[in-house]
Amino acid sequence: MVSALFHVQHLLGIGHARRAALIARAMADRGIAVTVAFGGIPLDDISFGAAEVVQLAPARAADAAFSAIVDHGGQPIDDDWKARRRDRLLALAAERQPDILLLEMFPFGRRAFRFELEPLLDAVRTVGSPPVVASSVRDILVAMPDAKTAWMAEAARRWLDLVLVHGDPAVVTLNASFPPAEAISDLIRYTGYVAARPQPPRTVTENGATGDDVLVSVGGGAVGEHLLRTAMDVARKESGRHRWRLLTGPDLRPGAIEELNVAAPAWVTVERFRADFPELLARCRVSVSQAGYNTVMDVLAAGCRAILVPFAEDGETEQTERAGLLASRELAALLPASRLNPDRLAAAIAAALAAPSPPRPPLALDGAARTASLLIEAERRRGGAS
Repeated sequence: MVSALFHVQHLLGIGHARRAALIARAMADRGIAVTVAFGGIPLDDISFGAAEVVQLAPARAADAAFSAIVDHGGQPIDDDWKARRRDRLLALAAERQPDILLLEMFPFGRRAFRFELEPLLDAVRTVGSPPVVASSVRDILVAMPDAKTAWMAEAARRWLDLVLVHGDPAVVTLNASFPPAEAISDLIRYTGYVAARPQPPRTVTENGATGDDVLVSVGGGAVGEHLLRTAMDVARKESGRHRWRLLTGPDLRPGAIEELNVAAPAWVTVERFRADFPELLARCRVSVSQAGYNTVMDVLAAGCRAILVPFAEDGETEQTERAGLLASRELAALLPASRLNPDRLAAAIAAALAAPSPPRPPLALDGAARTASLLIEAERRRGGAS
């Protein structure tokens, strides 16, 4: 049986972990024995299916600006912590001896974890039959200074066999957000977007009788409080004309969740998490969300009307670019976070409710299965060459 070691490190929110879980499950479905080296805070609400999850010492970003990496208790990680986690990861790789090593984002992200990933990459090159080494990368990267992007390209050339871009080149190529992509074009493979299986279209009456009228979600919730509070202000002023559901995400601060629950009138439901989020999207009349990768993929798969309010603080550009691309194709409405207030959000919701449902986009949404296929093909070629 082909085996794989998948290094996953989410730092802020749950988007990276959700995408990684879909990929790990698709790999396991193809008969790959997958071990996930999970370095983020444990997430009970995300399933990696048949993959084995080995929890490393948990780490997360201290804040939305990624000012520091902290441990599970909120303390900055130090050299001793790094050494212990590096040794644990190296021991896991030596024990598993994987045929495939898949890295979530590195070297295009997760540079703060070079202390363990560079030793890992060096170590697997010394074994008798080195694994296929690939990076799992989202469609759009955050804009970086030239010096950093040059290092990323050099590191990819040094260590990787494949750069698996989870996007559709008909929508956007990696070059758009990563100018040195041309220098590593021979490594790049586009997988299509990684999305949960599309939900069958549901018949929704004009008053939304089969689902929520307005579904507001903020992914993990770490940076979604302003959107949730603004949505609550709009909902309270409506006096029950529509049914609302606000999904706060597991990372919204507990005090904010309690405050939203207290403020919620009878026609507003506030929930932390829903495992059936794709089904809720398929039944709602309009979705209001940020523009993280996973939420956008769920929205596109559901085919619902959507308003995107991209997170854009602390130099973040990824969500704004993705939302702009979808707005330009009339697949969603764009409301910049800098312009978000109750009046503008209410107007955007009214316009969306009055608009026809968008067409199902002609996008490749089978990225998880395609990722598994590309890795299997590369491992077979490597085995044949050996």
